Parts: sequence; structure tokens; C-alpha cells
Amino acid sequence: MFKKSFLQQFALGLTALTLLVSCDKDYNEIGTDIVGDDHFGFELYSGATVKAYNQKLGPIASNNLPINALGFYENPAFGTTQANFVTQVELGTSDPQFNNIDPEDYDTQPTAIDSVVLDIPYFSTFLDEDEDGVKTYDLDSIYGNPESKFKLSVYQSNYYLRDLDPTQSLGEQQLFYTDMNTEIDNFKVPTLLNDLPTTDPQNLNGQQNAQFFFDKREHRTVTLNDDDEEVETRFAPSMRLHLNKAVFTNLILNAPTGQLANNQVFKNYFRGLYFKTESIGNAGSMALLNFKGGKITIYYNEDKASTVDGETVYTRVNKTLALNLTGNTVSLLNNSNENTDYLNTTANTTQEAEKLYLKGGEGSMAVIDVFGPDADNNGIADEIEAIKANGWMINEANLTFYIDRTAMANTGISEPNRIFLYDLNNKRPLVDYSFDFSTNSANPKFNKFVHGGIIEKEDVDNGRGIKYKVRITNHLRNLINNDSTNVRLGLAVTESINNIAFSKLKTANTNTVSAPSMSVANPLGTILYGSHSSVPEDKRLKIQIYYTKPD
Repeated sequence: MFKKSFLQQFALGLTALTLLVSCDKDYNEIGTDIVGDDHFGFELYSGATVKAYNQKLGPIASNNLPINALGFYENPAFGTTQANFVTQVELGTSDPQFNNIDPEDYDTQPTAIDSVVLDIPYFSTFLDEDEDGVKTYDLDSIYGNPESKFKLSVYQSNYYLRDLDPTQSLGEQQLFYTDMNTEIDNFKVPTLLNDLPTTDPQNLNGQQNAQFFFDKREHRTVTLNDDDEEVETRFAPSMRLHLNKAVFTNLILNAPTGQLANNQVFKNYFRGLYFKTESIGNAGSMALLNFKGGKITIYYNEDKASTVDGETVYTRVNKTLALNLTGNTVSLLNNSNENTDYLNTTANTTQEAEKLYLKGGEGSMAVIDVFGPDADNNGIADEIEAIKANGWMINEANLTFYIDRTAMANTGISEPNRIFLYDLNNKRPLVDYSFDFSTNSANPKFNKFVHGGIIEKEDVDNGRGIKYKVRITNHLRNLINNDSTNVRLGLAVTESINNIAFSKLKTANTNTVSAPSMSVANPLGTILYGSHSSVPEDKRLKIQIYYTKPD
């Protein structure tokens, strides 16, 4: 039953707390129109109930993410994250044929591999080109010092990444989790693939294995064409590793009959690559990579038969065979040296939080309740009923999350560019996400900028973060006008706002069974002020409601 006396008192309280808002550089939305940024003529209410809690996630499904981390990242506020990776490999050309199958198909030499090169592009930005044609680049999505080194080993994996889960009658995708590193490591073939010695000119100082780092220099390669002429090629920075020729001679050139027939057979025969990282005593660095854009190129030569003046003539020709890093993948993450405050705070999932710890990967998120209880048990929060009774027209509503700049003060720590607020109950974005068609052609990760969640900094390029603001105007309008369910909200870091998939937790907790997949892909973390009364008023998590009163 509607409690009129309570609502009258609450409405009076709302009216007493309203005030004119000062200028705040942002967008306003009335209906579907974007207008000025001064909120002129609107009144502000920021006294609605908001309660926020921390939630540690633990191991989470990490198969087939669009991008994956590799390396080490240290953040004193959270700890150290180690990222390994495993991927299937597919033939670029099914059932390739080599002339060494039948001795009569070549003159004196069988088919021979010249080199095997693994190449995975980095995200980079072109900066300049000098008079000699040498180009310089800046690497994107590298965290920590990109010149900080670690040991990188690439092995042949013998762990089969099947498509479907046999425990679900092969009706669902097989899930692989972030904590499977030991299990997959035990299945690796012990022969190291990127095994060039440090005496090799292409591996000076061990830059391809024992002393690996994310090199921002462009590549320059010289190859021979069919006329034995040198051809120079320059291309953007990438992970470029030379792999063991003998292994691929055995695996590919001398493959048993039928094993190269098609990719379904091949992925069971050659089960993929395992990228293993090991610390060499320094901080290391971490990159986000599009492994699916990478490939292994096998450069080989063989005799080509042709008829000249009625006689068979053999010519040595250079050829290539591509193996693509496509198929199933798993991101393997290990957290160590975790900060005590982080562990203690995120372990308490029922206490209203002073600080919210958001961390990607195998990390943590926040759970948020807004608009308080439903005391009259009619399915609508009492605060929503009071707003409806006042007849407010909602012009804009935001949740503003201030960064704890003291906790995040460590020099060199990267902050997430974006956070993602979503419907925790139903594992989907809020209606404001769906209604926001704003785009950023220069950087699509900043699409839907009206809905927001983008970090606001002291200085656009290099300044430290101040806050994140997420617009929930249409979500609130639905609660008021359409009696929509007042769902719990989830908050996580995100690598890209354009991907709204969710990944399953290995062990469900009391608040959720999943987290955004793009949170798993992002290794960064941030500490935000929560909703607890001990938080200073000007930093406390609040919902800001700009409204117009009826005449």
C-alpha cells in the first residue's frame, strides 16, 4: 500500500535539498536531443540512496577474447599480473603439396625450409619518416616500460582446445579459464621453438627469447625473388620471432599422410602454440595483442619441373606457406604479490565500501544499489515513488565516480581509459548504452561517449585521472515512467565499450556468475571512492539528478 505520509515527508526533503548546479563541462540530454552543458534552469538532487560494494572475481573464462595480454604488469595498488597465452594454429592453405613426397618430382634436392617466422603485429601509431625512408612509431596498449625485458618462450602446445563441452552433451562451447596455466604448461612439447642462440645476428642479446621486449622499431627484411634478386620490405613494429626449422620440417614437410588435409584434422595434429613468460628480475612489461592477426610463415624452396625443347628442366623456386593463429585461444593469468588492502577490502562483499577496487583480468568489480529499499513492498523503491509523486521531469542523471588519487599516486601506473556500468541482474548494458549512437571515428573505443564512463584527466594527454561519469538518464526515466525493475548495477573496467559479451566465473559468488569479457581482456585497475559515509562529501559516490519541476 502507498505510504502517503512517508512520501510527503520524503518529497519535502527532496525539495529542501535541491539547488542550482554550477557549470560542468558535459552533455545534457532532453528526450533524444543533446543540448548545452551548463544545466541552466535545471535543479539538482543528489541525495538519493546509493550503496556500493566490492566483489573479487577469481578465475574467469578467457577463451576466444578478441585481444589478449602477454607479459608482466606491476601495479603496487593491486599486485603483479603475469599473462601467458595459448592458441590453435590453422593452415592458410588446406592440403599443401610438396615435391619431396616423390623423389621423381625433383632433380637432385628435396624441398627444404629456409626459415620459419612468427609475426604478430603490435598496436602502433606512425610518427615520422626520415630522409632515408626510416619510419618511427609509438606503441599503443603497452603497460609498464616497453623496454623492460622478460623471458619469452614459445612452445608447441599439446593441449587440445576442443570446441564443444562434452559435459554439456556437446551443446555448449567449451570454456577455458584464466587459472589453467599449470595444466596447459604440463602439456607443452618441451622443444623450444624460438631457440635462436644469442650469437645469431637476428637474436643479438637474446631479444627474441631470453631478453625479450616490445621493440618499437620498424622491421626491415631482405628476401630473394625467383630470379635471386634481393627485395627489401619495411613494415610496422611487431613481435617477429624465428622458429625452429627442424621442428617444422618434421611437422609440415614430413607430416603423416592426411594430417594436412583440412583444418579440422590439422588442429588435432598440431595443437597450437604456447607463449610462456618468465620474470628475469625486473618489472617487465605487458602488451595487449591481436594474436588472431598473427601468422607463421614457412619460407621454403623446391624444384619446379617444366618442359623446355621436349626435355624436363628443374628450376629451384622460393615458396611460402602460411599458418594462421586462428581457432580457439586462452588467456592465462596469474596474480602474485597482491596488495593486502586490495585483498582485505575485496574479500568483504557485504560491507558498504569506502573504496571501490576495479581490476581487469582475474580481478575485481563493484556492485551498486541505487534508490534504497521498497518499504511498502509494492515492487517500487520508495525514493522512486517520491520522485514520481513530485512529478519531476528528468533532464539528466549521472553516477560520478571519483578516483582515489592518493591510492593511485604511484608514478607510471596506467589507469583504465574506461569503465562499464551494466545491468548486473540480466547481464546486459543499460538502456542508455543502447540509445547512445555517438561515435569517435579516430578511436572507436570512445564510441558512446554520451553514456560515458571515459576517464576525465587533469591534462588530456598525460595528466592523472580525476573521475569517471556515467549517464543513466534513460535508465532513471524507465524506472519512473515505465515501472521498470530497479536492478542491481555492476561496474568493471573495460578494454572496449563496443563489445558487451560476458564471461563466466569458474566459481559463482553471491553477487554474480559472470563479468564483462572486455574486463578480462584489460589488465589495468583503478581505485574509486565508494558510497560509505566516511568518504568526504565531495568525493562520495552519488547519483546526480537534474530535473524540472512541474508548473
